[in-house]
Amino acid sequence: MNEETLRSLMENCTLCPRKCGANRAEGRPGFCGESAEIRCARAGLHLWEEPVLSGTRGSGTVFFSGCNLRCVFCQNRDIALGKTGFSISPRRLSEIFLELQEKGAHNINLVTGTHFLPQIALALEIAKPGLHIPVVYNTSSYELSESLRLLEGLVDIYLPDLKYFSTELSKKYSAAPDYFETAMDAIREMLRQTGDPEFDENGLLRKGIIVRHLILPGQTKDSKKILRRLHEEFSSRIYISIMNQYTPMGSFPGMEELERSVSEEEYRRVLHFAEALGIECGFFQEGGTVSDSFIPAFDGTGILKP
Repeated sequence: MNEETLRSLMENCTLCPRKCGANRAEGRPGFCGESAEIRCARAGLHLWEEPVLSGTRGSGTVFFSGCNLRCVFCQNRDIALGKTGFSISPRRLSEIFLELQEKGAHNINLVTGTHFLPQIALALEIAKPGLHIPVVYNTSSYELSESLRLLEGLVDIYLPDLKYFSTELSKKYSAAPDYFETAMDAIREMLRQTGDPEFDENGLLRKGIIVRHLILPGQTKDSKKILRRLHEEFSSRIYISIMNQYTPMGSFPGMEELERSVSEEEYRRVLHFAEALGIECGFFQEGGTVSDSFIPAFDGTGILKP
């Protein structure tokens, strides 16, 4: 990746399935709300990922501003809507990767960077000679396979969501009726790049895929359809993380079903279904279903040079 190629990709942006065509190179925001200039809201050690990623010292997370999916219930809405963030260059981003490594991060965790894929690829290429820990790409999965190929050889672990099976739900909550098949295609591309999971001597994931599914209130049937499809197609080649941390973020006129948390009974039903399917490579969450501890302060920590 070079600056000339990066600019050409930004001039008529079709990086994500929205294909909005915005000239982000000239400073015009795309559907994601961002121009071609990287903006980040936080970089630091994060202990709330799956144990094989967080380990004992934490995952080195970099939270990018903007989003191409914009779910109505988003827990990170301050950065997803572009209200929070600091502009940096690809070179500064590469420095952040190395600074997180120096702080003891088990990996570099790139959170919601779809709309900055070329810039991230450039930053990783700059950092790679000095970067000796795995790189994690953490995404909503509303991705184009051809765009993900920009990361081939640069990302070791993919951490994709699989939010919806139902077209009706993905249209209602994320204005993306094509979400499920688009996300499945993206996961297939991720698996092509990483292959089967591999762990280091400490039990930390060094290569592979963990597909996350966040259960939504009242949607256990949709969750079960997602788990069935993932298990039928990928079996033990991926890990599945079944999450109960849905946090109501205010009122939702016309979508009042989102104004409550996921009940313990709902979560238990989905876990029992996963067990009955034979899913063995997976993670589940213990404790209460709602916690703001999963949401860090997006205050610019670790972004600007000391």
